[in-house]
Amino acid sequence: MPDCFCLCAVLLGLLILTLAGCIFYSGLLADITVKTCCPTFNKLTFAYKFKEGAYKDSGELLKEARCIGLGLPCLGVFYEDPKKISAPLCRYAVGCILSEGENKVDEELLKQCKSSGFSVFSFPQVTHVISTSFRHTALFSTYFRVRRVYPQLERYIKERRLCAHPFLELYRDGQIQFIVPLARQGDFYVPEVRQAERRLSEQEEFHSDTDISGADSNSEYSSGSGVLLSDSRETSSVASSVHSVPVRDQGSGDNKGGSSGGAQFKEPKWEWSGGVQKGRRQHGEPKEESVEVSTEKLWGVVGEEE
Repeated sequence: MPDCFCLCAVLLGLLILTLAGCIFYSGLLADITVKTCCPTFNKLTFAYKFKEGAYKDSGELLKEARCIGLGLPCLGVFYEDPKKISAPLCRYAVGCILSEGENKVDEELLKQCKSSGFSVFSFPQVTHVISTSFRHTALFSTYFRVRRVYPQLERYIKERRLCAHPFLELYRDGQIQFIVPLARQGDFYVPEVRQAERRLSEQEEFHSDTDISGADSNSEYSSGSGVLLSDSRETSSVASSVHSVPVRDQGSGDNKGGSSGGAQFKEPKWEWSGGVQKGRRQHGEPKEESVEVSTEKLWGVVGEEE
């Protein structure tokens, strides 16, 4: 019995030491120092594949990039904040670095990358970046980098109110270097991102133009009908006044002419002067054009009605 107890204690101790060694080796307990500095790289020529989706799926592209560029540093560029953008809409590019600075790209390697479906793009050298590093020695180091590094980077950027994007992860020499440009950020966006943004912008402009043109057509239709209604109201009011002159003069002042819009008009009072009938507007009545009608025409109309 004592032997079994001692054996269990030894095994438990070994298990604890193993877990502690793994935690230490993976960098889980390492300090993370975020700083603003000059970048550790010059101009980069980057063979990559672009994808939209959850960032957790970027590991497959990373493995493929390592197989294509054996021994070459790998790079991941992440454009969206997964806390603000849903996972299916997140965009990223993962690949390997073909050359750095003014060094020429190996033509055979370049052909191999292109034949495997990789695109090639260059990132410029910038003056200042936000940078930190994390140990990359175990499979679960990528999991710890998300839990430990990115909250520190976000806090650093937010506290200092910096404009920094996108997020680069450079895998080199057993380290993950996190780099966030503070200048020329647009030069770190691969063409696929620009094309997607351009398509989105064109779609938004198309929808906005459609809405505006639809509103204009409705407006034109409404305004056109409004003009027609306005014209019909003016025409009917004038015609009603002219044709009602001889009849209303016989004392039938109770009848009122109506316009097509249902407006009520007061009858003008008439004076006879030298064979010409002139309309006189009373105080408070709407101003109307004076109408002159021949006496003979008026008496002719009255005679016909009698």
